[in-house]
Amino acid sequence: MTLDLTAFRVLSFDCYGTLIDWEQGISAVLLPWGREQGLEHDGETLLETYAGHEAAVMREHPTFRYPDVLAEAFGRTGVSLGGEVSQPWAERLGGSVPDWPAFPDSADALARLRRHYDLVIVSNVHRDGFAGSNRHLRGEFTRVITAEDVGAYKPADPHFDALDGALQELGVGREQLLHVAQSLFHDHVPARRRGLSSVWINRRHDRPGWGATPEPAEAWSYDAEYPSMAAFADEVDRQHG
Repeated sequence: MTLDLTAFRVLSFDCYGTLIDWEQGISAVLLPWGREQGLEHDGETLLETYAGHEAAVMREHPTFRYPDVLAEAFGRTGVSLGGEVSQPWAERLGGSVPDWPAFPDSADALARLRRHYDLVIVSNVHRDGFAGSNRHLRGEFTRVITAEDVGAYKPADPHFDALDGALQELGVGREQLLHVAQSLFHDHVPARRRGLSSVWINRRHDRPGWGATPEPAEAWSYDAEYPSMAAFADEVDRQHG
């Protein structure tokens, strides 16, 4: 059965992995670092190793700003892979978020979706980082909820507690919210836990492995799957006539 996309009033979005190509952004630092260190690991190994460490740092230090999470996770990745992460390298990754590129379809898709819904960002990032990313996205968002705002990182619940508060302010019920995200680990696990409808933007549909997103350890679900934001926006436009 096709999900009725006309039944929703608000779309909440994960940003990094869904709208911003964080794997390309992270790899732009990890790959030259790996070459400098003489490591023979491929890009996918670097990303998957980094992903596990980033999730651990987020659990252990929920109030770290995201640049500090990036730097700490990079250092742990170096230890795991037998390389040294100097302070300049750590700072390079930590400061790179505003340079991470948007997926080519993101800005256009957001502009089209804005005609039908209020748009909300629910992201594991700091405020300045998202502000830099939104220069690429050019998005008009009703609310922006960051890790810096809630003092925690998904898949923990505080982002979604704040999202509930935003819905109340907008006079919108949970049944009128659709969460849109790439990460099963960060987003579809907590969405299922809270009974939220969700759409999987499966950006890695043509590649094996988990990349920069850890494999989920808890149950997850979603109500529809699309390979890109463009495909999702196309279906929204079709259903809205």
